[in-house]
Amino acid sequence: MNPRQRQLLEFVRQHETVSVEELARKFDVTPQTVRRDIKAMEEARLLSRYHGGVGLASSVENIDYLQRQTLHLGAKRGIAAEVAKRVKPGCSLLINIGTTTEEVARALVNHENLHVITNNLNVATILCDNPSSEVILAGGVVRKRDRAIIGEATSDFIRQFKVDIGIIGISSIEPDGTLRDFDPREVRVAQTIIEQSREVWLVADGNKFGREALVRMGHITQVDKLFTDTRPPESLLKIMKTGGVEAIIAHPSA
Repeated sequence: MNPRQRQLLEFVRQHETVSVEELARKFDVTPQTVRRDIKAMEEARLLSRYHGGVGLASSVENIDYLQRQTLHLGAKRGIAAEVAKRVKPGCSLLINIGTTTEEVARALVNHENLHVITNNLNVATILCDNPSSEVILAGGVVRKRDRAIIGEATSDFIRQFKVDIGIIGISSIEPDGTLRDFDPREVRVAQTIIEQSREVWLVADGNKFGREALVRMGHITQVDKLFTDTRPPESLLKIMKTGGVEAIIAHPSA
């Protein structure tokens, strides 16, 4: 998002429901410009349009998985490329659910001798094309819409391992550094991955900043590196600096 869109989102968050005309006056732009901003943020599920106005998107339901696969794809590929540069041959990895982590898996296909534990059937399928790497698939309940494996059995399985790097995705990064997602079962697995990783890398495109989601997963200070395509808000950067969290800004990839 550009600075105006960030301010617009914050204004809507403060006022809950706002008309297009009011937003145009507030930011001294045309209604057409506001509608374009709203359309872009609606596609990212940051805002929802109502009759005559706009409000925050649902905090209890994520975007459809097939839509997420193509949404901000260039940003996700750029993030994945930066992650792949820093993963050394022979590393052990825990990789969780998400379309960004799937792009990370694609970027790691040519790495040698990786040992990957995942609760993501798509990640496992992608990395099975790497002849030199070992892929271990966690057990549990398969969530059919995105082939994620979740539940207490999944967390119990992951607790057997201690890996070099845990690579996790997230749905929401709040201005105070709170990390949120939509499914409590998915959140518990992500929390377990954090616990079982010597280093934690968070992959999240810039549209996750300030987005609403229901379930608290943790805090940005539990992460060692944040890979994103957009400079985080200044308030969040201060929290990250205090917590020793490194921000890696990726350039979008074709």
